[in-house]
Amino acid sequence: MASDDHLDVEDDFGGDFAGGSASRRSGNKRSFADLDDDEDDIFGSKKVSFASAPALEVFLFVTFVVYCQIDVLKLFMSGPLMAKLLKQIELNMCNAEYLGFHKSLNFSFCWQYGSYKVNQKIEETAPGVATGMILSLRESLKNCQDELSRCQTKLEDAKSEIQKWHFAFQNESFIPQGATPEPKFVVNYLQTLRSSEESLREQLEKAKKKEAVFIVTFAKREQEIAELKSALRDLRTQLKPPSMQARRLLLDPAIHEEFTRLKNLVEEKDKKVKELQDNIAAVSFTPQSKMGKMLMAKCRTLQEENEEIGNQANEGKMHELAMKLASQKSQNTELRSQLEGICKQMEKLTGDVDRSNELVVILQEKLEAKEDEIQRLKNKLRGNAMGEEQNELDTDMNANDDNGLNPVEVQTEN
Repeated sequence: MASDDHLDVEDDFGGDFAGGSASRRSGNKRSFADLDDDEDDIFGSKKVSFASAPALEVFLFVTFVVYCQIDVLKLFMSGPLMAKLLKQIELNMCNAEYLGFHKSLNFSFCWQYGSYKVNQKIEETAPGVATGMILSLRESLKNCQDELSRCQTKLEDAKSEIQKWHFAFQNESFIPQGATPEPKFVVNYLQTLRSSEESLREQLEKAKKKEAVFIVTFAKREQEIAELKSALRDLRTQLKPPSMQARRLLLDPAIHEEFTRLKNLVEEKDKKVKELQDNIAAVSFTPQSKMGKMLMAKCRTLQEENEEIGNQANEGKMHELAMKLASQKSQNTELRSQLEGICKQMEKLTGDVDRSNELVVILQEKLEAKEDEIQRLKNKLRGNAMGEEQNELDTDMNANDDNGLNPVEVQTEN
């Protein structure tokens, strides 16, 4: 800006713009008393004495300074405040015209005249005070220039930062094609991201709750599996008698049929245990595995079903669901009662089998006793038969003796 150059060079408040640096350092000032009225009569017939307006030089000087720094003020002032300042400058110019100045007032002359009046006031007071005032004004001017340079640096940094943000948001997907990245687009996108983050957080909380429910369910299933395993182990120990006794028991058709039924029941229990083990293996999954993907898909379907059930409940179908729940509860109670009856029947059959086994053992013992008795009787009969034969031989021998025959002859005859 041209006005800033003048401010930097002519900081002695009264030096000519075309003057050299030596004249400024020596403190030479332009004397308005030496100027002729005919040579400096730039206002013609409308020129009035400055003495008629003692405050004129002050507002002319201030107006000139504000006008010179108008480009800088535009950077730090809002639109309404800037318009108000320009209006005030225009009002000052109108006041100057009313006091006898022409509209085409030379601002360099205003600067010279204002600085002359200030210097004149300072010279009237005291030389030391004038020097101190000049030094303080120079220092304040330097401070203002430093502040201006800092503000300009901050402005450049802000512009570069804005440019960076502009380039950063220029190629984003939420910016419409061919449009510039306006702040409203960024704000809308951030609000959308915030709302999506909240919805995702809610979904995460729901997933955590469902995960806790699944964990409890799996723990219950593991407990049921452990109980079934222990029951199966007990059944195996009960259904595994000694080998000889098992062979003897299998000879009975009723026991064989019961054994076959229990064997089939054990196979069914083994299948159920295997299914439960597969379910447990499916619990410990990774999102990349096949079972994990299947479980995730199933979870999604369950979530959709839960949402549908929620919508149905909101639409007034809670009564129907309550009826279904009551029917399910009644069915569960019936099944539980049937299961209890089956368990009682199983206990009864188990008692009957035990009693049958005991009866078989008793009958086997009696059979062994009878076999022993039969063997004893057979031995006795054999002994009796041998005695009778001996008696017959004795009688034959006696008969031969009576007939006068020798025993040797009888034997040969025989």
